[in-house]
Amino acid sequence: MSATKAVGWIGVGKMGAPMAGHLLDAGVGVTVFDARAENIAAMEEAGARAAASIEAVGGACGVIFTSIPDDAALSSVVAALAPAMAKNAILIDTSTVSPKASEEAARALADHGIRYLRAPVSGSTTIAAAAGLTVLVSGDESAWKEAEPLVSHFSNERFYLGPADEARFMKLVLNTLVGASASVLGEAILLGEHGGLDRARMMDVILKSAVSSPLLGYKRETVVVDAATPAFRLDQMVKDFSLILAAANSEHIDMEVSALILKQYEAAAEDGMQGRDFFALVDWIRDHSSRPG
Repeated sequence: MSATKAVGWIGVGKMGAPMAGHLLDAGVGVTVFDARAENIAAMEEAGARAAASIEAVGGACGVIFTSIPDDAALSSVVAALAPAMAKNAILIDTSTVSPKASEEAARALADHGIRYLRAPVSGSTTIAAAAGLTVLVSGDESAWKEAEPLVSHFSNERFYLGPADEARFMKLVLNTLVGASASVLGEAILLGEHGGLDRARMMDVILKSAVSSPLLGYKRETVVVDAATPAFRLDQMVKDFSLILAAANSEHIDMEVSALILKQYEAAAEDGMQGRDFFALVDWIRDHSSRPG
């Protein structure tokens, strides 16, 4: 396969591995790199080619996906990739990062003639494994027309939202609603428990009511029995709400409710819940609800 057609993937952890795996399952050759040797080894076992460095992926592949943890990682990866990639190649970042970091990446890539797609995904590791992710896309539209067939292998829904960082803002919109759901549910469940209601029974009623949602359905077991394996950790929600508030600040808008919810997540993380599913906030609200009188 020529470099112009070859596909690369940088970051094959909990989210990147299943997404890249669906490409392999579809018969797409994928060259991978990850900071963790064990992640590379697992992808090699699944049929991927291993690269020795980020730069090696950049030189070998004309379409490269990234799935990385934060702004600093995006900046570092782009700095390594941009000089190595061919002009007119495509970089598709699937991470949740700030619009500011994304804008800086766009400028660096444009300086090297590289087409850039912001493609953050919505969905848990379980949904990623089932190829059911929702992908929010913005950036170079010609690149999207070329890349969508690849993205379709690991997603159920895809939305092209505009030429710049619209997808970054859309992901923050979704995460605001997702994170707020745990906070509001926590207070609602607390009220019901004080009124003598059983948590499991409340969730059954909620899921048959007008306020039901797929998210609450996914989280029923976590709320009722504290499922052991987190689909999305509480400390990751601290990161996401920090991004939300930073974006709001850069746009000179107040998000007072979101600021209060961030304080709840930060306090829960400080109390040792950082590695639990973010819906553990329901329990934290219960445990911190007592007041005099």
